[in-house]
Amino acid sequence: MYAAWLGALLVGLVLGLLGSGGSILTVPVLVYLVGVPDKLAIAESLGIVTLISLVGAIPFAYRRLVSWRNVWLFGLPGMIGAYGGAYLSIYVPGPVQLAIFALVMLLAAVMMFRRPAAMSGPEDGRRKSWKIMLDGLAVGALTGLVGVGGGFLIVPALVLLGGLPMHLAIGTSLLIIALKSISGFIKYVDVMHDAGFSIHWDLVFIFGAIGIVGSFIGGKIGAYVPQARLKRGFAVFLLLIGVVILWQNAAKMIG
Repeated sequence: MYAAWLGALLVGLVLGLLGSGGSILTVPVLVYLVGVPDKLAIAESLGIVTLISLVGAIPFAYRRLVSWRNVWLFGLPGMIGAYGGAYLSIYVPGPVQLAIFALVMLLAAVMMFRRPAAMSGPEDGRRKSWKIMLDGLAVGALTGLVGVGGGFLIVPALVLLGGLPMHLAIGTSLLIIALKSISGFIKYVDVMHDAGFSIHWDLVFIFGAIGIVGSFIGGKIGAYVPQARLKRGFAVFLLLIGVVILWQNAAKMIG
């Protein structure tokens, strides 16, 4: 179990260092270090991500670095999508969910490894409202299906479609992640109950608490570490883990 707590600390550290990407480690830690069954790990990861992202958003909200308009434009459709994705998981085998999750990891790795291009939103962010809502619905469905927060997709969408500056997009994305994750988690509680599983509430709260501590530590360290080098190193790590998970679950699907 000590390895699991170290994994929780790593999730928080990555979130604190990079502002996103940490939640994508939650499912692999639960499956491979704790031994939680795949579907249950996806469900519990949403509860954990809710706690970490909600607490992480508090300092941004306190400093007024949250666009509440975009929270609702992106977050409400995201909640609907996450609930629907969790419902859809009933009909998707666990290995297929983890294979999709691995593909998401590879996508995140590619996006993090690329040199950051200058992103600028539209002059009038309001004219893109329907695109923000559609993107929120799609990312929410992905969150509910495979248990990933999706910050690496939300932040660019808020900048490019919502016209937000980067520092405002990060704080806004944390609240959106919390909204989507709690919506998917609520549905998963019912789904897991019907499947004969029980949520490990102690694991969710302890993992979340350690992740929160790690995020604050990472935030302090991140001020002294080059972000570009960190992102590329983490991208390589995601690439390796994603390939292993995809290989394992593809073999299960074929077998």
